[in-house]
Amino acid sequence: MSQLVVRVPEIGDFNDVEVVELLVAVGDRVEAEQSLIVIESDKASMEVPSPAAGTVVSLAVRVNGKVNQGDAVLTLEVEGAAAGPQPENPAPAALVEPRPSSQRVAASGAAPRGEVGGRAKLLVLGGGPGGYTAAFRAADLGLSVTLVERDPTLGGVCTNVGCIPSKALLHVADVIEQARALREHGVDFGEPRLDLERMRAYKDGIVGKLTGGLAALAKARKVRVVRGAGRFTSANELRVDGPSGTQAIAFEHAIVATGSRPVMLPGLPSDPRILDSTSALELSGSPRSLLVIGGGIIGLEMACVYLALGVQVTIVELMDRLLVGVDRDLVRVLEKRLKARCEAIHLGVGVARVEGRADGLRVTYDGPRAPSARSFERVLVAVGRRANIEDIGLDALGVALASRGFIPVDAQLRTNIPHVFAIGDVTGPPQLAHRATHQGKVAAEVIAGQKAAFEPAAIPAIAYTDPEVAWVGLTEEQATSQGISVKKGVFPWSASGRALAMGRGEGTTKLLFSEEDGRLLGAGMAGAHAGELIGEAALAIEMGADAHDLGMTVHAHPTLSETVAFAAEVAAGTITDLMPSKR
Repeated sequence: MSQLVVRVPEIGDFNDVEVVELLVAVGDRVEAEQSLIVIESDKASMEVPSPAAGTVVSLAVRVNGKVNQGDAVLTLEVEGAAAGPQPENPAPAALVEPRPSSQRVAASGAAPRGEVGGRAKLLVLGGGPGGYTAAFRAADLGLSVTLVERDPTLGGVCTNVGCIPSKALLHVADVIEQARALREHGVDFGEPRLDLERMRAYKDGIVGKLTGGLAALAKARKVRVVRGAGRFTSANELRVDGPSGTQAIAFEHAIVATGSRPVMLPGLPSDPRILDSTSALELSGSPRSLLVIGGGIIGLEMACVYLALGVQVTIVELMDRLLVGVDRDLVRVLEKRLKARCEAIHLGVGVARVEGRADGLRVTYDGPRAPSARSFERVLVAVGRRANIEDIGLDALGVALASRGFIPVDAQLRTNIPHVFAIGDVTGPPQLAHRATHQGKVAAEVIAGQKAAFEPAAIPAIAYTDPEVAWVGLTEEQATSQGISVKKGVFPWSASGRALAMGRGEGTTKLLFSEEDGRLLGAGMAGAHAGELIGEAALAIEMGADAHDLGMTVHAHPTLSETVAFAAEVAAGTITDLMPSKR
């Protein structure tokens, strides 16, 4: 028997890292790669593993103490050869990546659980929000999981080129607009000086932190991540063509989570000045003019970003309204502000042709209300998204498709093939990341043998525009078309102290209650930070709350959230911040 001093491995540029937890005590028997202590800096957390099996003789650190690379952690009593000469510089840790302190990852580098000759209990095709959530939940439930992702990082469209980077730019846009608005209140910062390169770096840095965290979570759970394009070749096998070559993976269960991609209009020229929702986030150059084709969520969000950057924006929408499917009274709040800021908004107008010329993109419109043709420096096409179901071998699986090109599933997310599941955008609208993540959890739990079903009472949606528009459950227009009698409670933000103090009194909160039993059926908000309010309404719908439940819940004052309570009081007839309605 001999003794081995275990030391802190390479931890990058971190110094005086705090010891936050001791995982062993003197006299404990430990195995090779077993975690000994947890250390944490302001940016990262990691567990230091044991290089060999043995018995703890003494500890050289304490909780709340500070350590650096090479410092002694403890002394092990090990058998002869295992305690051979120690390297002057300890081997680097497997992980030292920025992550929340709760996401502790063992630095063991152990092989993924269940990886035996390319076989897995569960194979997940697609590493977006739904896919990685399903993989992580299944791993937590003890399944061997292989996650196949064609892109270099996990996170899918949402994390890499969608929800997250767009919200980073929308935050910048919001701050710019707030600074401009303060001029009316006696504070003038002057016109902003834009550094597009640093803005891109800010956006990319946020994406990098999140994707790095996902990689760490996958490794911690022993989820095997395979890079490459996957295609099913039979009912129980997937072929992956990736950087390291081609391999076949056998599986017992599969989850299809391949997401969606932007729809491009037919007949458009191949021109780098024509953008989609991905390339628009790159902020390449600073165009003087931009045409946004499509008045949906993505188009309007990007319009708000470019407006804040000083670009002249024109919006064209084939339908006669923006945000089709959302109640007009909510959209009107956004539309009024956009009309004041945009160069033009053309509704009920199509795009007949786009010509690439040296001086810009010449756009010809279509329809009885079509304006004259004109040129723009950039054109953004944001007319919807299409499910990624081509070239993944669904025919080899035998999976059936719906008429609109989506994969139909039941409440357990099963397709027509019992061992094959589908989640996220491939299963149809609403194509929302939070819908996909909840579907992913349900699918994983069903595969693990648990009783689970995806049966939400309502799914919230948000347009992160300026102002934001958020809605959940039944809309007023749906209630009318379906013959559902509702009692409406509307509270104008012009009577909200918090909204007025923010200079944003244009908003509104609307709640719809069933005339039959009083339960909340739907809600909508339009105004600054409306998206932060919709969660309470979604919970109220799930819990079967009525107007008195919401109105009698004590909300902090002054807040925007109390407009939810006030709208409920309007419906209940107990409002005091407005004149009561005549009955």
